[in-house]
Amino acid sequence: ESLSAILTKVRAVPIDKEIIVIDDCSRDGTPDVLRQEQQHDPHLRVIRHETNRGKGAAVRTGIAAAQGDVIIIQDADLEYDPNDYPLLLQPILAGEADVVYGSRFLCDDRDPGRERDHFHHYLGNRVLTFFSNLFTGLNLTDMETCYKCMRRSVLEPIVIKSRRFTVEPELTAKLAKSQARIFEVPIHYRGRSYGEGKKIGWRDGVAALWAIMRYRVAE
Repeated sequence: ESLSAILTKVRAVPIDKEIIVIDDCSRDGTPDVLRQEQQHDPHLRVIRHETNRGKGAAVRTGIAAAQGDVIIIQDADLEYDPNDYPLLLQPILAGEADVVYGSRFLCDDRDPGRERDHFHHYLGNRVLTFFSNLFTGLNLTDMETCYKCMRRSVLEPIVIKSRRFTVEPELTAKLAKSQARIFEVPIHYRGRSYGEGKKIGWRDGVAALWAIMRYRVAE
């Protein structure tokens, strides 16, 4: 339901970009929406997985297909605001960072009324970020954020093995090992409820903890 709206928002951001959509074998009408979008935007690139393979596989497919110098990961829902792209890009364009995470938990005086995530998701994210920092030596506030903005040159040597939501700790661990300069910037955020389609649950949290430990030592 949010696909056309998020594509409109992404297109409206005034930066030179390509848009790649990974349809992870959706069975909810997404292919029909994407066909309509491509009729209006022939430059929109759509790649469909023949079976549902998870977020990690979708991110892997998207990175492999991307041609730009900088890659931003964008979920198809409306939790994250593409108007934050310039904030994510600024440290990279200034030559200060190789990777920029958009943090939902950094304070931003310009946006005091920003919506927080639901308590259990907030707590889970903070716990996972703490353990990720413990194993990587980073000092992040939001390891699980969708908004990861990365130079292609940093990503090229990295092989993503995760299929599901463990892609977040895996990417973080491997970026830390690469000695990439990682920055954080505050972003806007509107958390969804399960009734609105949020899928991540406690099992994903357990899997993420295992991934944090695994990718600390694994390639």
